[in-house]
Amino acid sequence: MEFMEVDQPSDEVGELRDTDAQLRDARTELEAWKIKVDKADDVKAGLLLEKLQADEEKKKIQEEVKACMERNERQQDEFTRSLSQTTGDLQLLDQRRQELAARLKTLQDELEVQRGQSSTLKRKFKICCQVPDTAVNFVKQHRGDGSEAGDQVTAGVFTIGQRAGVPLGGGQALITFEEEKVASQVLKLAKCSIAYEKSSLEMKPTEVTMEPMVKFELHLDVSRKALKVSNVPPSMDDGRVKDRLQISFSRPSRGGAEVERVEYDKNNGTGRIVFLHPGATESLVQGEKFQVDLDPEVSVRVGPDFNYKLRRFQTFCGSASRTVLLDNMKDLVDVVDEEDVEDVEDVLEIYFQKPSNRGGEIESVKYVPSGKALRAFFCEDPGHAGAAL
Repeated sequence: MEFMEVDQPSDEVGELRDTDAQLRDARTELEAWKIKVDKADDVKAGLLLEKLQADEEKKKIQEEVKACMERNERQQDEFTRSLSQTTGDLQLLDQRRQELAARLKTLQDELEVQRGQSSTLKRKFKICCQVPDTAVNFVKQHRGDGSEAGDQVTAGVFTIGQRAGVPLGGGQALITFEEEKVASQVLKLAKCSIAYEKSSLEMKPTEVTMEPMVKFELHLDVSRKALKVSNVPPSMDDGRVKDRLQISFSRPSRGGAEVERVEYDKNNGTGRIVFLHPGATESLVQGEKFQVDLDPEVSVRVGPDFNYKLRRFQTFCGSASRTVLLDNMKDLVDVVDEEDVEDVEDVLEIYFQKPSNRGGEIESVKYVPSGKALRAFFCEDPGHAGAAL
């Protein structure tokens, strides 16, 4: 087959040229889009990879969050249980505190009561009296062990007893009968009415309650070799003071004797002088003062060196079984002198001697007028179990 060349018009050639140009541009643009698509695919792949990594991290974070939430729930449960237990413990402690506070209040009240009772007993049994000066006659010398100790001390045993007493106020009287049964009969009376001058006096017989009494032995040992000194001034050091005391008490011209040892306490200015032989203290103690060669010469007080012990201490309460207390007699305001008191006592004795008034023979009567007070003492009654006025 043979082709024949045909001459084409110029317009068609131009169009073909434009089409080729467009194709080239399209190819170029296509290549560009292919490059963009490749890049987009790369970006997409990268994004997909990042998404996968993000999903893994998200899953991991979710697992961590879940674990944290579970741990938080466990901790919350433990906190709730601990709070509940602590609250319960606090309630128990508060209840225990309230119980202890109530117990403390009860014990404090009991302590106050015990203190009141103790104070009452102390006042009741406390010895508050002055022992009067009494002349003592030594009738014999006794040495218990037969040793030389008897030559060194003067020993004495004194029995001290307190007489039973009852305080009486104005308008009160005590009547002691000769027989206990008479006092018992009078005590059974609710009241007594006695005519005195132009009035009638009402009174109430009551039982006599005596105060507690004490009795004890005082064992006293007075040294015949030692004496005590006081009011010693600390004008020198201790050694020199002891030397001056020993020298001063060793001088026979001052009534002293040979000194065995000297004790001295500068804090209170007291000391103790021990002589070599017994009997040297008798004349010195009677003088009460002694001149000591200190700087300057001073006068010190001297006294006996003794030890004492209380033994066989007894407390007891006596009963006045034959004595009756008449109370509520304060209406007798006109009784002012001893003669009036004797008149009232005579009226009481006459009234209570009559058997018709359940009375009997009277041993003693004592009346205290209004505005006055005294203390009645009782002595032991050998013929009866009680005490007599």
